[in-house]
Amino acid sequence: MSRIEQALKKVAGNQAVNKNKQPDEDISPAKTVAPEKTVSVDEVPDSQTVPASTFVPAASSLKLNNPMLLTTMHGDRSPVAEEYNKLRSLVVKLTKGETFLNTIMITSTIGEEGKSLTSLNLAIALAREYDHTVLLVDTDLRRPSLHKQLRIDSKPGLIQCLKDNFPLHKALIKTGLGKLVFLPSGGTLKDPVETLSSNRMKELISELKNRYPERYVIFDTPPSLPFADAQVLAPSVDSTIFVVREGKAKAQDVKEAITNLQGTNLLGVVYNDAKTTARKKHYYYY
Repeated sequence: MSRIEQALKKVAGNQAVNKNKQPDEDISPAKTVAPEKTVSVDEVPDSQTVPASTFVPAASSLKLNNPMLLTTMHGDRSPVAEEYNKLRSLVVKLTKGETFLNTIMITSTIGEEGKSLTSLNLAIALAREYDHTVLLVDTDLRRPSLHKQLRIDSKPGLIQCLKDNFPLHKALIKTGLGKLVFLPSGGTLKDPVETLSSNRMKELISELKNRYPERYVIFDTPPSLPFADAQVLAPSVDSTIFVVREGKAKAQDVKEAITNLQGTNLLGVVYNDAKTTARKKHYYYY
């Protein structure tokens, strides 16, 4: 049985268990290492905005207080940090070869599975440990959240570069988190598929891939089952990482979402917020 099939089988099993749970028993990523009131990346409501006074100028070293980010976890040896470090090592192993697969798209089946948190923490892990820069691009033009977590204004960003010919280099933000550079979404679009499928977007991805051939470029995209954005972008990037949160999406929906990405290079599945039976009973990210 393949690793993906094992993950899907486990999702199906947990769906059956979760049917008997009360709503307040659901496990959220934030609760694994933070107080109950902490909100995870993908659970920030659209209406919740970061006050303007908290935004920092470009090229400043960001001071983050989200306990779910690698930079603020209680030590790099914490169980959650260890899992992200394992993910980083696997990604490097799978993408380094005769051809460097340096453009990676991250998506999920539905919302609130942790795909944005995975994108950000993977980018931070790569930027802190390797000798090349990492560019994180917020291509979730429906409900962008990365700028909120980094406490950076969302504009100018990707939308302005695509639609207004805004210079790309002026939209890039040096975060001060290792060699991590961030390209914000630039706001939201009601129907971003046309923009993301445009020749300009394909040219931009090619430019990002080839301008710095040693740099990883990570694209955070909307969930793939309700929206076509990920399917549109997948053929233009080298590989895709699929995030599945335990007990969240139905197993059949996960299978359908992965099937929709057939023909593209699926690098692997991140099984997120998984409860293990380890002796210390920690919650791990896989």
